[in-house]
Amino acid sequence: MNKLPLHTISVLVANKPGVLVRIALVFARRGYNIDSLVVSPTVNPKFSRMTITARGDTETLEQIIKNVAKLVDVIHCEEHPANTVEKELALLKTKASPAVKAFVTKNARKFHVRIDDTSDGFYIIEQTGTTDELDEFEGLLKKFGIPEMIRTGKILITRGKQTT
Repeated sequence: MNKLPLHTISVLVANKPGVLVRIALVFARRGYNIDSLVVSPTVNPKFSRMTITARGDTETLEQIIKNVAKLVDVIHCEEHPANTVEKELALLKTKASPAVKAFVTKNARKFHVRIDDTSDGFYIIEQTGTTDELDEFEGLLKKFGIPEMIRTGKILITRGKQTT
């Protein structure tokens, strides 16, 4: 398990080609690996929001944020405090069985899970929640086998009047 702290960075950018590459290069030059990256539209189609999670030391991250903020087409870049609503989506595939169905039914409320598809002897289970909730459910479901899993990466929005 990686002991370095997990950081979540929110970047508001102009919706133009090449912005993502320039931001990723700043992380790479500092030896920071990006754990997850979500790029999504904003209410204004001229802008996109990038939510980046990465593990590493805080001092290097501060330099990365300063360097990213200086890039052309970056409007705003900051690490997010705890005053946010954070979610992630996972799709997990497992063999269909009465035991898995009972397990999902029992844990549906706690882990925000449901079976989305039952094709060819497999279930596709959908889960939304915090990163910790997804990690915990994945750990519990492993006993049934998970041949495939896809996760979106974290998205977040600041609570109250403050903008993200």
